[in-house]
Amino acid sequence: MTFDEMRGRASALTEELAGKLKKKLPYALQKAQGLSFIPYTVKDGEWASGPANEGICWWTNGFWPALMWAGYRLTGDNAYRAEAERAEAMLDDAFRDFDGLHHDVGFMWLISAGVNYALTGNDDSRKRLMLAANLLAGRYNPAGFIRAWNGDRAGWAIIDCMMNLNLLYRATDLTGDPRFAAIARRHADTAQRYFVREDGTCSHIVIFDPVTGEMLDDPAGQGYASGSAWSRGQAWAIYGFALSFRHTGNEAYQKTARRVADRFIEEVKTDWVPKCDFRQPADSDLKDACAGAVAAAGFLELAEQTGEERYFEAALHLLKALDETCADWTEDSPAIVTHCASAWDGDHDIAMVYADFYFAEAVLRLAGDEFRFW
Repeated sequence: MTFDEMRGRASALTEELAGKLKKKLPYALQKAQGLSFIPYTVKDGEWASGPANEGICWWTNGFWPALMWAGYRLTGDNAYRAEAERAEAMLDDAFRDFDGLHHDVGFMWLISAGVNYALTGNDDSRKRLMLAANLLAGRYNPAGFIRAWNGDRAGWAIIDCMMNLNLLYRATDLTGDPRFAAIARRHADTAQRYFVREDGTCSHIVIFDPVTGEMLDDPAGQGYASGSAWSRGQAWAIYGFALSFRHTGNEAYQKTARRVADRFIEEVKTDWVPKCDFRQPADSDLKDACAGAVAAAGFLELAEQTGEERYFEAALHLLKALDETCADWTEDSPAIVTHCASAWDGDHDIAMVYADFYFAEAVLRLAGDEFRFW
């Protein structure tokens, strides 16, 4: 069955979710206009920023303009475009605070400046995109991985970076310079080898010897423990490897995405709202709805690539579960997706703006929008 045929079967759900987004996003926008920070979460019914010590360099700051571009694609309302461009301009301060930037420049600029350039041809946005790509390429360790964080973590890499690789693929597409995509492929190869396990689960963090590239450790990171299966990390892997396949045609990447996806389905098929960690203690019911939103978008990418209905159906199950049990469609909060967990030992039962973005991105794809944020 073709992806368009699958979409046709889900038209009623798509129309329902798109309608809910069209009603909720104006309120999200209204509550953000005039703020001196970029929304991340919600406190007392109002948008709140990321950690104060991170400021404009907080890694999720690209998701708010991305959500606004999603609203623009969904409705054509220029108010969303204006807010996306306002937030993109705010991010210029992050370039000036270079020491605060990590590998997440893909999350910050590909889906903000990159979208702006793709849709409008704004040359300032192209320059921002390429500056971010060069910053990310500069974090590449010739031992075969992109360094995640700063400080004393020279050998640390994380599964989230599979999504940031798309910035490098885009840079090669724009410039014809193969260096960017080559770095992305080498990191993806390393991630396949050291992060993804035979059973389809994966580590959040792998620490390498920064000189030799030898694997030294795989600490718990944002999951429950070393060797566990942090659900959002599994979702990053599904979507990230699927996108690396789309950009390179390397079938090994799609095979890896499918392996992680198949395991994810087995873990969530009871109620379709992911646990924070698939190996968390049996007496814990800690959930991370954000992992479900990311995975839904990844499953739709896989469904389009493979034509396999099980991935499409998994995306629908995830979106339905989020809508019915985790979404706030009222004006009690400007955010949509609730019951998110920043980490096993972090903030629980919160809203996070990137969950809203991935939810909206998935609905856009169901609605037939051919634009790709990544």
